[in-house]
Amino acid sequence: MKIATFNINGIKARLPRLLEWLDEFAPDVACLQEVKSIDENFPRLEFEALGWNVETHGQKGFNGVAILSKEPIEDVKRRLPALDGGNAVEDEQARYMEATVRGVRIATIYLPNGNPRPGPKFDYKLDWMARLCAQAKRLLASEMPVVLAGDYNVIPEDVDCHNPPAWVEDALTQPESRGYLRAIINLGYTDAQRQIQPIGPAYSYWDFQRGAWQKDHGIRIDHLLLSAQAADRLVDCKVDRIPRGKEKPSDHTPVWVELDV
Repeated sequence: MKIATFNINGIKARLPRLLEWLDEFAPDVACLQEVKSIDENFPRLEFEALGWNVETHGQKGFNGVAILSKEPIEDVKRRLPALDGGNAVEDEQARYMEATVRGVRIATIYLPNGNPRPGPKFDYKLDWMARLCAQAKRLLASEMPVVLAGDYNVIPEDVDCHNPPAWVEDALTQPESRGYLRAIINLGYTDAQRQIQPIGPAYSYWDFQRGAWQKDHGIRIDHLLLSAQAADRLVDCKVDRIPRGKEKPSDHTPVWVELDV
């Protein structure tokens, strides 16, 4: 079972590239972020015509997440619950959705950027991460294989960016941001990319400016975190750099994990 995460930076702008990638790579599940579309305008028919099941949690012009699957998508939940596990917070930003596919609980995540900091955007990021950490803990109690896939907007370590000094003041590298990511991992999750490739760069994002892609000046912010039940089934995890080099690409590229399920 191949599960991929892909921040497509606008479903309307990237639809040809996305359909091309789905055909060529043929994942079982694709977790999308930053679709920038309300649910009613998502091009559902284009995917369904090719055999994909589709679930979305959209927002006009910003954010938005989706799950595409070749198999039925079950028990869909949108938005993160409150810290105490109560009803989902009525968050105006569409950033989280989880569902079950073939016995695996899968979340698609578009974590807030948090810049500029300090300020309300960074405060929102940390509050959102606290709720994500709490939900990650609750998901472990299900004892299902869990995959938390998405654009975390967190650079875990200095090796995960091409020029660490340039990111010192950025929200993506702050101790609080990295701390929450480590807190999720410390619950018992595995960073699939680092399990397969323990050292060295594994960038998933390159800015459109200053020739970042051509110079390989990237950062690693798209992650797949696996519960123990999922990590036990881990076969492989890689960054698919091919889509980033094509015409009119997203500034992210897919990262995928293969599980033996």
